[in-house]
Amino acid sequence: MRIFALSDIHVDHDDNAKWLRGLSAADYRRDLLILAGDITHRQPLLTWCLNEFARRFAQVLFVPGNHDLWVMGEAPGKTSLQKFDEVVAIAADCGVSMRPYVGNGTLIAPLLGWYDYSFGEPGEDLLQRWSDFYACRWPPGFDPANVAAHFAAMNLSQVPAGVDRVMTFSHFLPRLDLVPRYVPAQHRILDPVLGSTRLDAQLRRLGSVAHVYGHSHINRKVRIDGVEYFNNAFGYPHEETITAKQLVCIGTL
Repeated sequence: MRIFALSDIHVDHDDNAKWLRGLSAADYRRDLLILAGDITHRQPLLTWCLNEFARRFAQVLFVPGNHDLWVMGEAPGKTSLQKFDEVVAIAADCGVSMRPYVGNGTLIAPLLGWYDYSFGEPGEDLLQRWSDFYACRWPPGFDPANVAAHFAAMNLSQVPAGVDRVMTFSHFLPRLDLVPRYVPAQHRILDPVLGSTRLDAQLRRLGSVAHVYGHSHINRKVRIDGVEYFNNAFGYPHEETITAKQLVCIGTL
């Protein structure tokens, strides 16, 4: 069984949805897909996308991204925590798993998360421009640190017996140095909303040797302190130089 990785497919964009429609329905029937978030905030499209992947792969593992929890255009008062519960239910109905998976001695564990400003404090410009601050809605008293802690508490804390190898995946970045040095300084305004150091602590506590992440829309494979990090974001249609727009095999079971 091959392991493929993909994130940030954003099927709200017609070109991205067209790519998925054209994906082979035969080539991956014995394989596993790690889908690391940011599909769409529109639930009918989310259902369609997860069903499309589920009928192409033997197993699909998924964590939602920030876009998947947007509540704009939905019922007033609905929170992004309620939206998360709905996303969990949709995934289950589609046969897509958000739970740890064990196969041939390998554990593949999803790590839920959010950004908690452990990568830096946001400036006023970011607070005004970042869509999550308008498109997400949290219960009273929830700030990003509370959100990150809430999701992190759901993650696996110990490795089951019989596991020889651990792999993990998240939507958000587990460490800031995953952002390449070539990224222009003007884009580093986004650093505070990219991820959380808590994620790296969790994956290392589990003994992960490989971690898939998304969110940054910058494809990368890099080894840091014994862990191989992979980002294979599909990205927006215009992002042709930083995304590959294809499935990437990261290993086998």
